[in-house]
Amino acid sequence: HVQLVESGGGPVEAGGSLTLSCAASGYANSIICMAWFRQVPGKEREPVAAFRADGGINYADSVKERFTISKDNAKNTLYLHMNNLKPEDTAMYYCVADSSFLKLWFQNPTYWGQGTQVTVS
Repeated sequence: HVQLVESGGGPVEAGGSLTLSCAASGYANSIICMAWFRQVPGKEREPVAAFRADGGINYADSVKERFTISKDNAKNTLYLHMNNLKPEDTAMYYCVADSSFLKLWFQNPTYWGQGTQVTVS
């Protein structure tokens, strides 16, 4: 079965940088799209950045020009490079995956990691 394991979260000062990693395993051609979501307690989870099936990338407006999503196919690892972090970026960050980009970005991704906390102060 699909496993997504995030790492790299932690405390960081405002204006700082952090890179999250997501090691993926247990999938084959069923996974086309991978993304990062985040959630703050009491608020709905929101998509942050995603690879579409056509290879393009989507970013949430709130993170454009600050965050960069990338992947290493040889290592089956997804990354989220976060720069110029703001206190409002504080959240639990999740690695997610699905065979459908529309389902992943606009609905509810099928596969979720356990999350990694990012705290910006």
